Amino acid sequence: MRVLCLSNGHGEDAIALRILRELQQHPTPPELAALPIVGEGHAYIDNGIPLIGSVKTMPSGGFIYQDGRQLARDIRGGLLQLTLTQLRAIKAWAKEAATPTPLILAVGDIVPLLFARLSGVPYAFVGTAKSEYYLRDEAGWLPRKSWFDDRLERWTECIYLPWERWLMSHPNCKAVFPRDSITAANLKRRHIPAFDLGNPMMDGLGWSDQTDDGLGTEAKNRDLAFSVKPAALTIALLPGSRPPEAYANWETILQAVNGMIAQMRQPLTLLAAIAPQLEPEMLHQTLIAFRWQQTTADTYTVGLGEQRSTLILAPHHRFAECLHRADVAISMSGTATEQFVGLGKPAMIIPGKGPQFTPAFAEAQTRLLGPSVTLVKTHDRVAAAIQSLLQNPDALQIIAENGRRRLGPPGAAKRIANCLVELR
Repeated sequence: MRVLCLSNGHGEDAIALRILRELQQHPTPPELAALPIVGEGHAYIDNGIPLIGSVKTMPSGGFIYQDGRQLARDIRGGLLQLTLTQLRAIKAWAKEAATPTPLILAVGDIVPLLFARLSGVPYAFVGTAKSEYYLRDEAGWLPRKSWFDDRLERWTECIYLPWERWLMSHPNCKAVFPRDSITAANLKRRHIPAFDLGNPMMDGLGWSDQTDDGLGTEAKNRDLAFSVKPAALTIALLPGSRPPEAYANWETILQAVNGMIAQMRQPLTLLAAIAPQLEPEMLHQTLIAFRWQQTTADTYTVGLGEQRSTLILAPHHRFAECLHRADVAISMSGTATEQFVGLGKPAMIIPGKGPQFTPAFAEAQTRLLGPSVTLVKTHDRVAAAIQSLLQNPDALQIIAENGRRRLGPPGAAKRIANCLVELR
């Protein structure tokens, strides 16, 4: 069996890689290759998975859906030529891989799904971009902002548009892996081969400071990075991973944090795991500008005595620890917010200027994640929103149940990999 993975974004690459790693661990592993449609595919290269065609980072970074101007910039940057080159590479791979059994794994949205269909060989689709939760929850339809919003999706009663469902119902499409149960159920009703196996986004987040978390990581092998004061409210800071947007988001989040310190009059522990794409020095300079004092290489403080708050800039490999230790998050990110919510925890989200975390993106995230996220339109309202939430234990219980239901249990990548092997 030979598998070609197509993905179109940094987050999609990460999800795809989790599945490919599980395929590599299978007793009869397939021969793997990849083609990232967006970006340069460093995640694949770093893990020894060869690329079959041309790759290039576009000016938009892949966020052409949030702003039409981004599409125009990408076209000027060579998007059409790159697309044609990639399609030729996929067809060449499909022709060469005719024996043994070829399979294309498309991860993302309609773009890799369409590329997979055009290959002429069997394919499977991991749908990361769409969920029925954008339209409805278990109680029914969500209100829409205007009469034009989601009109076709509501009319057809499915978040996936008719042409997307046509691609998923083609005989060459052997399996569809939606991101949640409510979406899988709707696709199954439409005779699409949908499997409800969970969301790979929640894999790789196991961490515990005392006992084995059941995910294959023993406590004795863990590096416990932080010493968190029991009395302190612990907050994860999630500015996103893409420069330069993440630097602007970081400044906004620090404005919210400084407002909290002034209003809440209690010590805070703030944890920020820095994505590899970001320069720590840029974050450091902003902290200094906001009057944080550096005490060690990665630790900053503000305030005096018992009221002193601590902020830790952690390396990215401690990301899971940051999420598990935090009580609440202040976030301007996509995937990281979803992962935090999936652990059963609440997040405060603040709209930014984009290109990813725009007001429209933030509003859509409130529909996707429901009561687990609170949209705070300006940074100066974050403190009040957190105080109100922490005083409502019933709401916290609803949030815990909601997040785990919408994101599902860990282990999805392995379940998907096993299903792909069974398809041959």
